[in-house]
Order: sequence, then structure tokens, then C-alpha cells
Amino acid sequence: MAQVPQTFFDALAVRSWCGHALRALGRAREEIDAINVYPVADGDTGTNLYLTLESAAAAVEAVFSGYEAGAGADAAPSLAEALHAMAHGALIGARGNSGTILAQLLRGMAQVLTAGTGPDGTGGPGGTAHIDGPELRLALRHAADSARRAVAHPVEGTVLSVASAAAEAAGDVEGGCGAVARAAYAGACTALAATPGQLAVLERAGVVDAGGRGLVAVLAALVETFTGEAPGAVVPVRGDYARVAPGTDTERPAAPAHGPGAAGAEDTGCGGGAAPGGPGYEVIYLLEADDAAVDRLRDRLDGLGDSLVVVGGDGLWNVHVHVDDAGAAVEAGVEAGRPYRIRISHFGHGDVHTRGGALPSRERAQRAVVAVVPGEGLAGLYTEAGATTVLARPGEPPASGELVEAVRQAHAREVVLLPNDAELRHTAAAAAEQARAEGVRVALIPTRSAVQGIAALAVHEPERRFDEDVVQMTSAAGATRYAEVTVAERQSWTMAGICQAGDVLGLIEGDVAVIGSDVTATAESVLDRMLQAGGELVTIVLGDDAPPEAADRLEARVRESYLAVDTVVYRGGRQGALLLVGVE
Repeated sequence: MAQVPQTFFDALAVRSWCGHALRALGRAREEIDAINVYPVADGDTGTNLYLTLESAAAAVEAVFSGYEAGAGADAAPSLAEALHAMAHGALIGARGNSGTILAQLLRGMAQVLTAGTGPDGTGGPGGTAHIDGPELRLALRHAADSARRAVAHPVEGTVLSVASAAAEAAGDVEGGCGAVARAAYAGACTALAATPGQLAVLERAGVVDAGGRGLVAVLAALVETFTGEAPGAVVPVRGDYARVAPGTDTERPAAPAHGPGAAGAEDTGCGGGAAPGGPGYEVIYLLEADDAAVDRLRDRLDGLGDSLVVVGGDGLWNVHVHVDDAGAAVEAGVEAGRPYRIRISHFGHGDVHTRGGALPSRERAQRAVVAVVPGEGLAGLYTEAGATTVLARPGEPPASGELVEAVRQAHAREVVLLPNDAELRHTAAAAAEQARAEGVRVALIPTRSAVQGIAALAVHEPERRFDEDVVQMTSAAGATRYAEVTVAERQSWTMAGICQAGDVLGLIEGDVAVIGSDVTATAESVLDRMLQAGGELVTIVLGDDAPPEAADRLEARVRESYLAVDTVVYRGGRQGALLLVGVE
């Protein structure tokens, strides 16, 4: 179906661009992964870019869905709202070195395109009624500059070079958004072809920069958004780049004039991890901190490792660094503010590019369980039980790409997927379909709460036939009634009456059943209602914000009022709900 081009840069254009870019990165993901040699040859740049963009696109869709649900199908957010959603979604979902830089590129564009907007989010730079070519040129320039500033030691021949070249090419063009996007894309393609001449590691491998190739795909999507047509073929990702040397009849592609890059530059600066003896761990986390604390953090992390990229602002940051001491990198974040969604990955010894062969293959497990969990405490519990976990923060549900990546990491022929949230059923179904397309046998058990997942995991037996194991796990989950205790964020009509902001709510099977003012008392009422229908085991998961005495009081109530009913209590950490309750 032909795409309807967008004339100006408005909220619909943001939505369209995210959709086109996500599909483009999806198509190019494996190709980009295969040429990933810098800063660390770990074969995941395409995947990281895809997951970052998926998070941005999901945030934009959520804003549109909110308007459509409240004001009808024709309602739409303002440009500022759509851009803020895109930038925030990319920030919280950024993966890897290139994904973190992409998040800053999108944030940099959003900063310019929303400058001068009115209280309702309308207008653009200088208060204009819409965004056109001149503003888009400014946005591309600011994006490239802000991304370069976010990297501790910028290196030419990377996505930074491609972004700068795109901005320079766009700056020389007069016209609307379509003309500017085409110029930026053409400049990016030229710069991408030049990357092997700027980085020796690319030249030796005979490939262009993987992050730059991903940015070219994102800019191609921008062209498609404003012209309705995808541009032609991009620069070949592989070639005889290693044979091109100064002084021969064939010259290297000319490097962009900006920056300190030089042909044949060694693997230094922002990278370093690609060389033998580089840092052993990649550390990524979100950080709530003020600007001054982040400046100190940059200095501290710069002394610990390399590939340091810190992006964000307004109190929320995404931190990425390669280090040998992962604990020290996390401790530095704790000193600066509140780090969370911490991910630590160990770099393997050797890879497809440095060995000239296939990626190291370990024996596939026969069966694995992949589960979405709402807090660090439950993540530890699930992990101890042998599951591969995906952490879901309050208000930050995982995207389907994250679930697919977890299935891949589980490295099993058969996988049982536990979404543990009714709202994730479509996301989990999409992930299951993609994993099946990759040759993994996946069974999706529609668990709607983490306590149902605990019940399913308790009866999991890898030695059983797959179908039988799935049936038993599904039966255990289905036999577990679930509830949660949380706090109302605003006034609302519920099944139990009208609640006010700050009221304590007891939800059973997703519906509000109790409205109270005391957390423990509300939880006791919820327990009583659930146990009226019988039960043999009560599972209670306490969040960090639950009253310290809640567990003892609930255990005592079950012990004194319900004979032959056992109780088990877990600490869930920062899980959103104050308490989760399961009754089997």
C-alpha cells in the first residue's frame, strides 16, 4: 500500500517516522549485527538500535492511544507531546553504545523542534505554526552536536561522523522537509562509505560502521515519511575496504572535514573494547540525578573504563560504559543519584569478526522459562528457579523485542513464556511469533500476575514432555487467584464506588474490590474475600513501599482465621504495587 507523505513535521509525522524506522531497522537488524566490530565486536548493534527505536515508537503510540481513547479516533497529540514521548521512550529503552547515541540524537532533534511551543504544545521554533525544512535543518545540526557532546571521547568513522555529515549536507539545502531529509540521507550514505578509511578496525574487517549503517536506515525512514517513497539502496556494508590504502591508485573515501578523525586511526577513544585486553563488562543504567552530580559521574566513569556515553537531562539520564569493575560503575551511579534498570553484560572472548568464523556456539538447553517480573526481588526469585527474567518497571512495560532477546539469551529449543501481566498479552504473543520464526518452540502461558507465574514455575519440570509441562504450568497458573494493593493516582469510578487520589485500593482479578485508607487493613479485607472461596496456599509479595508490619499481620490473620492454609512471603523490591497476593 502506498504511503501518504507528510507535508510538515507534525505529530502524525513523528508517528509515521517511528513506524518506518522500526520496520527499516527490523529488516536490517541481522545485517547490522553481522558487521558490528566497533567499539566491541559483540554482534548486537542492530538489535540494540531496534530495541531503542521500538521503545521510542511504543511511547509515541501510547500518547496517540490516550488521545484516541479519550476524544475519539480523530484526536491526536500535539507535536511537542509526540516528540517528548519519542525522546523519552528512546532514553529509557536505549541499548548498547549505538542505541544510547541514537537516543541522544532523537532527544536533540526534539529539543529544537519543540523550542518555542505554546502551553498547549503547538507551534515550533520561534512560535511558528508548523515545522518545515529550516527547522528540520536546525534539528539535525543540534542532534549531531548533542550526540557528540554526550560521548566522552568521540571517534571519527562512527555513527557520530555519519550524523555530522548528514547535518552538514542538510544545512546546504533550501526547501521543505522532504528535500532536507533527502539531503541528510545522501550525506549520511557518503559518510558511511568513508568510515572504513577512518577506523582501522573497520578497514581490517572490510565493513562499514554498524551504528552508522543503522542511522542511515533511520534517515531513510525520514525520507519515506516526507516523500512517501523509500530511497534507493544504501552503501554496501561489506567490500574490499581492507585493500584500500594511501598512495595506491585507489583512494580511500574522503573523510568528513569535521573532527579529528584520520585515515587508519587506531581503535582508541570512545571504543577500546574491540581491542584485545579491553574492558570485560558493559554497564547500562537509568539514573535519576541532577546535572552537577552527572558531571561528577562522567569524570568518575571516564577513569574506570571507556565507551562512556551519558545522555538525557531534566533529572533523568541513561548511562553506558565499558569497564572491568562493573560494581564500581554501579556504585558511582549510586553516589550520583538513583540508578535503576541496571544491565550488566559480560563480553565473550573472541567473536565472528576477530576469529573469522561463526559466533561461539554453546549447547542449546532443551527447555527454558522466560518471565516478565515487576521488581528486582522477584527477578532474583525467578532466576533462582532457573528462569530468564525481563524486568518491568512501573509505567515501563517491556517491548516485544526485549522479550525476543530474552528468548534468544535463554538459548533453548523449547521456551515457556510467562508475561505475568494482562496488558502484555499482545506484546508477548508478538514476541512468541518472532521466536517461532527463528526456530524456537514457544508456548505462551497467559499469566496475568507475577503470583500466577510463581505458581506455574513451581510445577515446572524440564524432564517432562513439553506439552505436558505446559499443561501443568497453565493449570497451576489458572488455579491461582490474584490480587494487588495499590494507591489511587486520581479520582475515579470503580466497581467498589468512587475513589479519591491517595485512597488505598484492593484489586481482585483486576477489578477494584476494596477502597480503604490503610494499606494493611485493605490487604486483610482482600485476603478475606479471596479465602472465602477456599484456598491452600497464600503467596504475598511485598513491595518496598509496603508498611514493614504488613507481612506479620497478614500471616497472623491467615494463621488465626484459616486453618490448614499456608503462607509464603517474598520481597519484591520496587514493583509498582504495594502488595501482590496469590491464593491457590
